[in-house]
Amino acid sequence: MTTASHSIETSVSKSLRALLDGEVGEILAVNFSEQATSGLVEVLSESEESPEVRLLVREDVLKWLREDFVLASTAAELIEAEMLEIRAATEELENTLLVTDETVVSVVTSEGLVGALGTDDAEFVEAARERWYSAWESSEEFDLRTPARSRVEQSLGEEFGSEVESDFRVVLDSLGSTRDETVLDEVGVSLLVAARHEKMLYDISKWGEDTGVASKATFSRTKTRLEERGLIETEKVPIDVGRPRLRLLVGDDRLREADIDELPSVVRELPSAVPA
Repeated sequence: MTTASHSIETSVSKSLRALLDGEVGEILAVNFSEQATSGLVEVLSESEESPEVRLLVREDVLKWLREDFVLASTAAELIEAEMLEIRAATEELENTLLVTDETVVSVVTSEGLVGALGTDDAEFVEAARERWYSAWESSEEFDLRTPARSRVEQSLGEEFGSEVESDFRVVLDSLGSTRDETVLDEVGVSLLVAARHEKMLYDISKWGEDTGVASKATFSRTKTRLEERGLIETEKVPIDVGRPRLRLLVGDDRLREADIDELPSVVRELPSAVPA
């Protein structure tokens, strides 16, 4: 990068992809918006070789990230791979910056375009690195409370077989995001996929709690909600000792007959899936 340079892209993802291409070492990303944070996770997840990125943003941005299982589990994957660290800033943040060993880039969004304005002036870069790494050190660690997606899918396959794992993955990919889903959040997807394969509620709930997807209580509440809307049914299965357990069944033929990648759209089309 020259002493002063700029580039214009049509999306945050495209801009970040260009900025991170070929970068090595450690990068500090400061004051990213929700959209920019999503774009950063997307770009890092697509990269075979990537620098380690430290993301320093407002706490509300990280809470927003955590609300979408698809995005958060991808971020958790990057954290486990030591490609990403996240912290919540304890001070007011101003500009949106990418700070590398040799450059400082300001990322500006305006009217659907994303501009990257950068400098490699050594004195300025050194001062910026000192300033923002000090802010990083004084910031607070943030727990996503979300397991890495590959670990979730692998454990699902080990517990219930490759078809259940594949269906779970396809439904999440079809959704793209669970943020605004009233039915198909990560727990709803798990239960509907389990019902398609007639698995036991106890088993899928225990798996969910063991992997950190959600508690057994959350699985139970979600099961009740899906049952009330006619999306799933249950049947009692006697066991040797204790109360019968419940087998999950699909509650509507359209959910049973649909191709797995069409499941989200079929759910949305069912009148019973619309909240009262």
